[in-house]
Amino acid sequence: MSAFPDLSKRASRLLIQVCVVLLGLRIDLNLLLEAARDGLLFAAGTIVTTFALGLLLGVWLKTGRQITLLITSGTAICGGSAIAAVGAAISATATEMAVATGAVFLLNAGALYLFPVIGHALELSDIQFGTWAGVAIHDVSSVVGAAATYHVGDSTSTAALDTANIVKLSRVLWILPIATLAAWWSRRGGGPGDAAKPVGRRAPVPWFILLFIAASAARTFVPGLEQVAEPVRIGAGLGFQLALFLIGAALSRKAIASVGWRALTQAVVLWAFIAVVSLLVVKATIA
Repeated sequence: MSAFPDLSKRASRLLIQVCVVLLGLRIDLNLLLEAARDGLLFAAGTIVTTFALGLLLGVWLKTGRQITLLITSGTAICGGSAIAAVGAAISATATEMAVATGAVFLLNAGALYLFPVIGHALELSDIQFGTWAGVAIHDVSSVVGAAATYHVGDSTSTAALDTANIVKLSRVLWILPIATLAAWWSRRGGGPGDAAKPVGRRAPVPWFILLFIAASAARTFVPGLEQVAEPVRIGAGLGFQLALFLIGAALSRKAIASVGWRALTQAVVLWAFIAVVSLLVVKATIA
């Protein structure tokens, strides 16, 4: 167990973001735009249905307006990044942010090991698994961690990783509209938060998304950059492994206990819902 869980968490997130940007040098921008366009309806459908279920669960479990928005946003879009952006937009308290982040973090840790096992048991192809992981796993870090270890046939293939990366980043683009709608809905409710100090109001800019797109554009339009694809793949893979070690090192009994059964139940039900629905869609639509 790490003696510095906060430092491990920040370091792992930064390392993952840097590695994701590096992966942009391996993906043609035209392929990225095509994938985002083709997955628009799928992304919109899963996000809307996840939010509908999340709001209903919030009422039933009495988790509160703020925590409900945070957990649902993290599940529907991209885990900690969405929680940070939505939390800033709705002026969530530090306690609420910690509870939502803890619930999502626990499920991310499980997904790293559970999803590849399920994928192989169901004989999912690399593309099928990458798409499923990109939709159903919360954080970018856990998405790429699970997809990087998934191979069918050729052990050097990066099809699962590339697909998962594109799918997840296309969903991350929904942060801005979701944060805006969440801020409006939270103000409309007018419910008081707890007595803890609220987090800042300015939503954080997901800079790594912009840099990933810039790296993909450079890969597309700058001659010769395709030659760095293999060194980038190796370097990013090592970076992901180190980041996943730091994620595991930050997990503690105190973090687990702080979540509470209501928030954890809400997070688990939402996660199971999006995992099952997206898996059925992937199996039915992707060869």
